[in-house]
Amino acid sequence: MQAYIIRRLLAMIPTLLFASLIVFITVRLIPGDIIDLMLSSNDIGADKKSRAQLEAALGLDQPMFTQYFRWLGAILFEGSLGKSLWQNTSVMQEVLHRLPITFELGIMALVVALLVGIPIGVYSAVRQDTVGDYVTRSFAILALALPGFWVGTLVMVFPSIWWGWSPEVKYISFTQDPLRNLAQMAIPALILGKAFSAVVMRLTRTMMLEVMRQDYIRTALAKGLATRTTILRHALRNALIPVVTLVGLQAPVLVGGAVIMEQIFVIPGMGLLLLEAVSTRDYPIITGVFLIVGVAVVVINLLVDLSYGLLDPKVRYR
Repeated sequence: MQAYIIRRLLAMIPTLLFASLIVFITVRLIPGDIIDLMLSSNDIGADKKSRAQLEAALGLDQPMFTQYFRWLGAILFEGSLGKSLWQNTSVMQEVLHRLPITFELGIMALVVALLVGIPIGVYSAVRQDTVGDYVTRSFAILALALPGFWVGTLVMVFPSIWWGWSPEVKYISFTQDPLRNLAQMAIPALILGKAFSAVVMRLTRTMMLEVMRQDYIRTALAKGLATRTTILRHALRNALIPVVTLVGLQAPVLVGGAVIMEQIFVIPGMGLLLLEAVSTRDYPIITGVFLIVGVAVVVINLLVDLSYGLLDPKVRYR
């Protein structure tokens, strides 16, 4: 186990290096120039002298790969993601301040998806081709068909028109008021977890149907083992392995969905920070956010791989 974890951690290094290089180059290919934005916002004449001075001050006068290796060296030797080009504040501090908010939203959405998707998927498989099965499958298709940003916009607009109520737009931290914080995050988490729960439900149903046709399940039922015990202890445990894999694959999707939900519900997480940075071409913040997200995705997939051993005793790590 330890050797496997060490190998996986070492394999993360080239993966993150390659991802950081791609992101570093890609964000600088976004149409628009931060120098033009700064010159226009400060009402400075966009002459060659002022542009050259601003580029030199921000370190943008160097070749792109020189900028990349300087940024990479700051991460490796100083533990710094650089400073914002606009506020001159630490990107690391800004990201660490916003990361728990996005993490909370993602975890709540994942919990919603699993609590809804797995039980419904099991019920749909056990009651195959019944009215309940058709209803749950229709629910999954509907949940997939309704875009999250559209549902979120409706929740923000129509209740305020009809009943004079709208979700809280001023963020309340968990340490400040846990109950109000959870109430504020519940609606975007439900919307974000809606589509994921449908995917989990469909995959759980498919895998349960496949596992329940196996010989060892039929043998357990033939020996008189209770149906509930057979389903929950034997069938579900084996059917959950692909679902756990799906959780790891959907981690980037949850982060991407969090960007939209944070924008709609004015939640000051990393998604809102990323949108603001893209609109102002704040390159250090953009690359810093993507790097942290990349690390989180790689770690989540490692945890998913390690969880296979808990679900299937036959899995061995060497």
